[in-house]
Amino acid sequence: MSFFSRKPTTPGLSAQDAVAMSKNGEIAIIDVRDISELQKTGKAKTAHHIPLMLLQSHANPSHPEFNKSLDTSKPVAVYCASGARSGMAVRALTQMGFESVHNIGGLMHWHSAGGELERA
Repeated sequence: MSFFSRKPTTPGLSAQDAVAMSKNGEIAIIDVRDISELQKTGKAKTAHHIPLMLLQSHANPSHPEFNKSLDTSKPVAVYCASGARSGMAVRALTQMGFESVHNIGGLMHWHSAGGELERA
């Protein structure tokens, strides 16, 4: 089996799935964009804003600045502006012990899937 034909080890989660799960409190949503992006566009309703550069401290359970509202056993959906930084965040969160982490792309993927936005 070649690298390109392998299936992902974690099944994908669509933005639509993440929106539905967030309405039921079944998933944590993390926005990894910079504060300036958040101020311009708002964020997904209920999302935790943890910029990618702060992820190592605020999302790492062994760090003193860990956001205690995150649960490593609960599914997590991550987004940024386009999906690139959220891809990096997925790898980092997985290495930190989160069991089910999904890149749902960018904020507009969330919004197009019916997800509500809120101003910061």
